[in-house]
Amino acid sequence: VQLQASGGGLVQAGSSLRLSCAASGLRFSTYSMGWFRQAPEKEREFVAAVSWSGGSSAYADSVKGRFTVSRDNAKNTVSLQMNSLKPEDTAVYYCATSRYQTVATMRTANNMDYWGKGTLVTVSS
Repeated sequence: VQLQASGGGLVQAGSSLRLSCAASGLRFSTYSMGWFRQAPEKEREFVAAVSWSGGSSAYADSVKGRFTVSRDNAKNTVSLQMNSLKPEDTAVYYCATSRYQTVATMRTANNMDYWGKGTLVTVSS
């Protein structure tokens, strides 16, 4: 299983970014997918998750209403649209998955089996 996140960059507060994660080596349409982030000197934290069908999703309270997770099963990609970015959103963002986790159980990083390399998002004030 390979996951490759992209789309990070340096933006000003209030801006938007769209992250993408390309997946291979798995039957993508049967896996729920998650996004996590890790800021310097902080633990990795849950950001968002989307079910295998795209029909349900979950968000961390800190990003609810600003971030939207979506997927395209035809292209084996999952995206994270990030609006109204804040300096505290600065982190390396990772996509991750596990065959046995659902949107409800993906909030714990230790539950995930496969991780991408991450993409850096820096939000300046």
